[in-house]
Amino acid sequence: MKKTIYTIAILSLGLFATSCGGDEKKQEAKKGPAVAVRVETPSGADEHFLTASGKIEAVNSANLSTRMMGYIQDIRVKVGDKVKKGELLISINNSDLQAKRAQVNAGITEAEAAYNNAQKDYGRFKALYEEESASQKEMDDQTARFEMAKARLEAAKQMRNEVESQFAYVNIRAPFSGVITNKFAEEGTMANPGQPLLAMESPGKFEVMARVPESEISGIETGTDVDVIVKSIDQTIPGTVTEVSTSARNTGGQYMVKVALEETDAKILSGMYASVRFPIEKKAETTQAVMVPKEAIITRGDLQGIYTVSAQNTAMLRWLRLGRTYGDKVEVLSGLNADESYIVSADGKLFNGAKVK
Repeated sequence: MKKTIYTIAILSLGLFATSCGGDEKKQEAKKGPAVAVRVETPSGADEHFLTASGKIEAVNSANLSTRMMGYIQDIRVKVGDKVKKGELLISINNSDLQAKRAQVNAGITEAEAAYNNAQKDYGRFKALYEEESASQKEMDDQTARFEMAKARLEAAKQMRNEVESQFAYVNIRAPFSGVITNKFAEEGTMANPGQPLLAMESPGKFEVMARVPESEISGIETGTDVDVIVKSIDQTIPGTVTEVSTSARNTGGQYMVKVALEETDAKILSGMYASVRFPIEKKAETTQAVMVPKEAIITRGDLQGIYTVSAQNTAMLRWLRLGRTYGDKVEVLSGLNADESYIVSADGKLFNGAKVK
């Protein structure tokens, strides 16, 4: 019994010593030199006018695919090549289609011979019928044979048109003049119906597809002049609202607004992220998306967080729930308010309780 009491006493003393040691380390950390940090507030927190995020896209863009299955024989372009409208881009093996065309041509020859023979017989019986040398039934039979031969010939010709139209899907040509922006297949691989093979766009004319919340969409009209801020090149480009969506059924309560950019010398590229600033004062009750740079996010296993500054000027790691990514920024769904500051970078190693300045 005494041995048990002494053991509990020793364990209690050890835990007390460990606790004291941990407190001393925390005190030493607070007494150490402060780490110099750079802090910011989430983008959009101090905006007085409605701003919506979007992506720059080319006005003319297309993903080229085929309706035919076959092996790709030749890809005549690579990413970055400039092509003209009607230029041959991809050839797909069409041996099966060529055999089908030969069969159709043979069928047309046979149908033409039958049609010519039926036409001659129809002419003879018509003359006999007018001379009352042939009965009405005989004339009706010859008329029916002639009409059937005519229909077979027309069906054969339409079959040829169908086969010829399918050749357009094995010889893929440029639908407009532009630049090849992506290649999804290689020579020798199998092309399947609907599978994208090439992507191309016509440079020079760009537009932005922005998402606007339902609380603000009523204030946006077609023809409104807006400012499009492209942060990657640090330029603002004027634009005009060309389309306003009337439904948010498949966009999660956000309405799509299309903005056409004016011609500019700025080096904008398709796929760049941009912010559209509408000349509409933001409503007080509108909840603006909280956006932070990806470089400020701390990842620990499956958890993601950000360092904030406490009232005692110490670093405090706060776990977040993140949403979609827009370029170099990520949306914060919960864990950080729009008016709270966070640490973007530090000159030293940060940890919970580290002094910062």
